[in-house]
Amino acid sequence: MTASPPPLPVLSPEVAGALGAGRPVVALESTLLAHGLPRPDNRAAADEVEAAVRAGGAVPATIAVLDGVPHVGLTADQVDRVCADPDLAKLGVRDLPIAAALGMSGATTVSSTALLAAAAGIGVFATGGLGGVHRHATDTFDESADLTALSRTSLVVVCAGVKSILDVPATLERLESLSVTVVGYGTTTFPGFYVADSGSSVDWAVDDPAQAAAVFAARRRLAPGAVVVANPLPADEQLDPALHDRVITDALAAADAAGVRGKEVTPFVLDHLHRASDGATLAVNVRLVLRNAELAGRIAAALADLPRP
Repeated sequence: MTASPPPLPVLSPEVAGALGAGRPVVALESTLLAHGLPRPDNRAAADEVEAAVRAGGAVPATIAVLDGVPHVGLTADQVDRVCADPDLAKLGVRDLPIAAALGMSGATTVSSTALLAAAAGIGVFATGGLGGVHRHATDTFDESADLTALSRTSLVVVCAGVKSILDVPATLERLESLSVTVVGYGTTTFPGFYVADSGSSVDWAVDDPAQAAAVFAARRRLAPGAVVVANPLPADEQLDPALHDRVITDALAAADAAGVRGKEVTPFVLDHLHRASDGATLAVNVRLVLRNAELAGRIAAALADLPRP
């Protein structure tokens, strides 16, 4: 019996046309919609994030797997499906072959979105926060597949740092060990997702989209791997730092008490944060994703103006 080849990503007509013409495109993950934001807020946020990419000068390409087939760029009906299905799987790179072979549907994480975006020829990806090394990882070995995926996938990732529930210094150490290029946008202060300052710093900063595009172009010539552009929220738009520290501590304690492990930790904690902060974390989450999406659009536009190697 001859095995069927894995399905190739299906590009929406708009995304295919933009890529064919050399116009800027920005990839967007779908896990944020399916697992990161509550319903029905997630559906409105999906349109707002795509609009932010367009405001930055690029075509949005939200990525998901539907009935075993990766889709790069979704129709409105497909976005409805991703946002409405409470049982939609969460698919990292390791899960993609399972979904393809069994005809499953799922939302893509940072790692799988990056892989599918690069396979489609997209050079820029906007997300909220990266996964990373979890607290107490020395005991649990819990580390996101995002990190190794970015070490071998060539694209720009615009984010607001890593999720606040993680061990930020350890995550930055792992990114360094994996030779992932990390730059701050307009600062060497590494953002802490909901807050502007994680307490850690990075060695390098870029001042505008053109510089970010130039760094990625140089990286692409040298070796595979991502360029992470860490884009902090302005101080007046961040979550109150005292509230942030309190609700993060409470959320992590609740996850531990409930025995939540692995990839279930993040959605559990995000839901707890939303409820414990009376919705404040949700508002900040959407705000930072919109800022990242617009900046990614501007970087993609700058990248499209550079000569290809």
